[in-house]
Amino acid sequence: MKVSTDACVLGAAADVAGAGRLLDVGTGTGLLALMAAQRAPGAHIEAVEIDGAAAAQAAQNVAASAWAARIRVHPLSLAAFAATQPAPFDHILSNPPFFRRSLRSPDAPRTAARHATDDTLSFAALAGFAAGHLAPAGRLTVLLPPPEMREFEQEAARTGLFPRSRLVLRHRPGSKPLRHITGFARGPHPAPAETPLTIHAADESYSAEFRALLREFYLAF
Repeated sequence: MKVSTDACVLGAAADVAGAGRLLDVGTGTGLLALMAAQRAPGAHIEAVEIDGAAAAQAAQNVAASAWAARIRVHPLSLAAFAATQPAPFDHILSNPPFFRRSLRSPDAPRTAARHATDDTLSFAALAGFAAGHLAPAGRLTVLLPPPEMREFEQEAARTGLFPRSRLVLRHRPGSKPLRHITGFARGPHPAPAETPLTIHAADESYSAEFRALLREFYLAF
């Protein structure tokens, strides 16, 4: 699984300011961990990845970066990482698997990265881990398509985590929402603050707001 546009938006938009300990669940190539390290100079970051080949690539990318001293990659499932009894986190980031009923790829690593199953990373497992391992004022930020985000919000509510913010990502003005990036925290809260973001303008060029958000990460901007 290579870098995707929506994951880049998650890495650029998540509110990681002031985070001292941060966790990237399902780091893949290490994208979110690296973006968090760039944006939060004081953060120490743990990155968990169940697929051994992806974890090895993430470790290589981290080692080649300017932030290698602040990022550790763990080639483990989330359950195995939980068993290490990590200290509480100020922020947890995740772009979890979300395809549940669609056809699966014959490529097993791609399937594990994209499909939520009982033997990979379920919504209940992610929400439960976050509830048990976030600091009292900690934040969980998750990227999912809108229907799956509604399912995840139900699982999160069972653990005491509720939406506080939502970024609604669209391809272009007027198109249906592509992804929701939702920030969760402990305790009920009024309707979350909602921020729209379109990737492309009407003429198919990158929108001004997308360029502004990704300017520190996309060399073309």
